[in-house]
Amino acid sequence: MAIERVAFLGMGIMGSRMAVNLGRGGFDVVIWNRPRERAEELTAEHGFEVADSPAGAASKAQATITMVVDGPHVEDVLGQATPGMDEGHLAIDMSTIPVSTAEALAKRLADKGIAFLDAPVTGSAPRAADGTLTIMAGGSEQDFERARPLFEAMGETILLVGPAGHGQAVKLLNNTVAAINAAALAEAFTAAEARGVDLDSLMEVMRSGSGGSTMLELKGGPMAEHDFRPLFKLAHMLKDVRHTIRESGVPLTLAETAEKLYSEADAAGHGEDDFAAVITATERQ
Repeated sequence: MAIERVAFLGMGIMGSRMAVNLGRGGFDVVIWNRPRERAEELTAEHGFEVADSPAGAASKAQATITMVVDGPHVEDVLGQATPGMDEGHLAIDMSTIPVSTAEALAKRLADKGIAFLDAPVTGSAPRAADGTLTIMAGGSEQDFERARPLFEAMGETILLVGPAGHGQAVKLLNNTVAAINAAALAEAFTAAEARGVDLDSLMEVMRSGSGGSTMLELKGGPMAEHDFRPLFKLAHMLKDVRHTIRESGVPLTLAETAEKLYSEADAAGHGEDDFAAVITATERQ
């Protein structure tokens, strides 16, 4: 049965933009957020229906999407929403959480006759806004195909990467590589500044050679200018790196080094800033 009505739980930087694109894609969207005021602001602008509770939102939909901060938040919100889900309901978590949490949720919901996909995203706020996110899903092919029209309204690159939990595994590894890349860039900029090297010249050379990278294009300017307006919060990147380290089962030397830098920047008050603020840790060192 095609999904026409969606409950979206979590109206943060990413979730609010993704919900807007679902509405633009022709889906009826009912939203819930804590605090409620944020949901009401979006309703005034986009005409969503606001639910009083996660269960109330889920009861009015055929699929429920969660987009919150971390594993405990997903477990809490989905736990509240489950009583509103009929058998055959599709729950989709698009947050970034531990692999073990996604696997446990899939089993718990399956026991209640509820389908589950872990489908985290990459792309940060600008791509959430223009509907070009990368979405990596873990779960069954049948559930993935059922969710595909929703994903196509929010994303551009959409992949089924394996069974439940594998979406999170791919996302966490991707973010860890991104965190390491950004930390390396921060160290290079700090070394350049210590020698009085012009950062614009350094970036131009890097772009033309093997030092070029997506991270240079995304974070080179903000690092050079110390513009840390959040597109992806440093605290969230630190969380993802820590999840990867804890659940990898293999030594991750570079990830552990990056974790220390992000932890230092977080402790210095940059957790709510963009993760480009990792450069403040290399500068202090």
